[in-house]
Amino acid sequence: MKALFKYRDFTHFISIYTLVDDHILDERHFERITYELLESEAGCHVRYVELSFSPRDHIRRGLDYGEMLDAINRGRRRAQGEWGIKSHIRVDLVRNYGPEAAMETLDLVEAEGEGVISIDIGGSEDRFPPKPFAEAYRRAREMGLHLVAHAGEAAGPESIWDAVRHLGVERIGHGVAAIRDPELMRYLRERGVAVEACPTSNVLIGIVPSLEEHPIRRFYDYGLLVSANTDDPSMFNTDMNREYLRLHRHLGFTVEELFRLSLNAVESSFLPEGEKEELRESFLGEYRRLMGRHRL
Repeated sequence: MKALFKYRDFTHFISIYTLVDDHILDERHFERITYELLESEAGCHVRYVELSFSPRDHIRRGLDYGEMLDAINRGRRRAQGEWGIKSHIRVDLVRNYGPEAAMETLDLVEAEGEGVISIDIGGSEDRFPPKPFAEAYRRAREMGLHLVAHAGEAAGPESIWDAVRHLGVERIGHGVAAIRDPELMRYLRERGVAVEACPTSNVLIGIVPSLEEHPIRRFYDYGLLVSANTDDPSMFNTDMNREYLRLHRHLGFTVEELFRLSLNAVESSFLPEGEKEELRESFLGEYRRLMGRHRL
């Protein structure tokens, strides 16, 4: 398994990801997958997770969307009941299937969308740019969904520009290429577009050469609304504890800076404002208790 999860590049990662997907053969599997993921995150003291779910990957294998969603929601409820961890679902429209398939996926979400809070486009960014999905994003916004897009991971800054200009996204997944465009950096900071940085993932698939060269440090110092994330935890042998430790050891993030990354995650989450404020106050209270006299 360790050998399987050594990726030559982004394209090779996608092929291994697809191979793993091929072994999810029953809708009921999603309850266990969801529950165990949230159990692991609760073990890292994570309080809230937005779970990425790519239904089209499994529908094409013959699985039923409604049954998969029901299983995910059973896993979410079990985890919240046992571990107190809250979660919502982000539906990945998967850019490889094209804009028409994206609309079909939105049809499914509109008919049955319990727990779904946002959409995304993952997949082969280098071959499928964001702009053709503008109509799907417009519709999702009208449905009351929040908007995210993978951009600037396997393509350059122009992919991020397209995502913010044509899709109107609130968050960018990865966004590594933004560091190459000062004007884009200013735009993201001024507009408050959040960046979901995934350091371990980006290193293991060769997007950046090493953790020391990952732009999350410069994103943070520049004042972007950046957070640290695991991407696909089991496929990168990571979790939130490991991500934070690596940021400390390889990029010099202090405890206070790591805490501020957590506050950025709260701020950029899609929780209702009241729940977001409660989570923010909970984080602040616990941080102050742990740090004693030290205050932000």
